[in-house]
Amino acid sequence: MQANAYLFFSGNCEEAFNRYQAVLGGQMLAMLRGTGTPAEAHLPPGWAEKILHACLDLGGTMLMGSDAPPNCPAGTPGGFSVNVSVDTPEEAERVFAALSEGGEVKMPIAPTFWAQRFGMLVDRYGTPWMVNCVLPACADLGTETAEPVA
Repeated sequence: MQANAYLFFSGNCEEAFNRYQAVLGGQMLAMLRGTGTPAEAHLPPGWAEKILHACLDLGGTMLMGSDAPPNCPAGTPGGFSVNVSVDTPEEAERVFAALSEGGEVKMPIAPTFWAQRFGMLVDRYGTPWMVNCVLPACADLGTETAEPVA
């Protein structure tokens, strides 16, 4: 089983996903518009060019999203963050700076008791992020090889 984040945007999904790819790398697997799809005839006026589905492959983890359909309003999401785990403190600093550009820093990136670097932000598109570069002693925490908690 795999769980992936699916984000809704207020008409700027394509811009957000192009930015995420520029910052995080990966391969864009989908940027599907309403035009030319079987759904086109059923879309509200002005929706033909909206993104119905975007998918960015980040090395086996998929970040997915779309422009919010009329029955699913977009706005500032709450109660979750997209976590990005990186290998070096330098990469954590770079990713955090790029994602926070035009957004709001909730917790500045800094060393913590579990991480070489950790920070929290909401980007310019309203997506909450955590950027994490764990300490070597904590590297197996949260992975499939970690021991389950009883």
